[in-house]
Amino acid sequence: MDAGRPARLAVGVVSAGRVGSVLGAALARAGHHVVAASGVSKASVKRAAELLPETPLLSPDEVCTRADLVLLAVPDDVLPGLVRGLAAAGCFRTGQIVVHTAGSLGTSVLEPAAAHGVLPLGLHPAMTFTGRAEDVERLASCCIGVTAPGRPEEDDADADPRDAVGWSVAEALVLEMSAEPVRVPEAVRPLYHAALAHGANHLMTLVGDCVELLETAGIRPADRLIAPLLSAALDNALRHGDRALTGPVARGDSGTVRTHLDRITAADPDLAGAYRALAGRTARRAAAAGLLDRAALDDVEKTLEEK
Repeated sequence: MDAGRPARLAVGVVSAGRVGSVLGAALARAGHHVVAASGVSKASVKRAAELLPETPLLSPDEVCTRADLVLLAVPDDVLPGLVRGLAAAGCFRTGQIVVHTAGSLGTSVLEPAAAHGVLPLGLHPAMTFTGRAEDVERLASCCIGVTAPGRPEEDDADADPRDAVGWSVAEALVLEMSAEPVRVPEAVRPLYHAALAHGANHLMTLVGDCVELLETAGIRPADRLIAPLLSAALDNALRHGDRALTGPVARGDSGTVRTHLDRITAADPDLAGAYRALAGRTARRAAAAGLLDRAALDDVEKTLEEK
């Protein structure tokens, strides 16, 4: 295998969930051969039939023994036990590449497999998946956080030259899937994953809350109303940072903020608590960006503390 470009590999996918099926399909598109996958639920079986056609569904141990590249696409909390069990069953062999997709974990979780001579890698797509064919296309605009053992030579003069091989293979696999590799050192994987979860998952919560408040007010179609607004807000935030903040909090309009709190509390008291917390952080970020002076910040924070 060329360290800069993996040879055509027999790929085994454990399991055929949303992420595993899509990455398996992307690797197949790149010329690799998905020889087996595991999947038990009706959704996994259906997904495998659509994205990994004619791929046999086998047990995880059988998938591993058939594969040159083992893709472990299981939840973070499940991964350690799965790796230990497969290693104890003798499912790994020297020369295999074992990849996991768990965002918060590096390659140390794969040590039981590495003891059998595999190359352990972590590839975490920074994208939400539906498990449908369009996800394969979306990989082209996606970044994938890559982690390999040690540090590549160019990042550390004292690095073991052998460590560069793992990083090169990881990046080559990502590029073959038409995505962009981003190096994530082992030590920062949990914080990296927390940042992505905070942004993506909580954004969905915010959007859901926004839609529900509008519908409570009798305004429909709420999703159509807010789509351009939220798309523009996201684009501005990524382009311009906190300088793009707008709205009553960033302007220091404490009277409007008080009215918001009154109405939201009447509609959903739990949501009012989230509004207070986020508005407080927004005010402090606006002040740090020079949009709010000290007096305006104090006034907004005092309003947010009122019950």
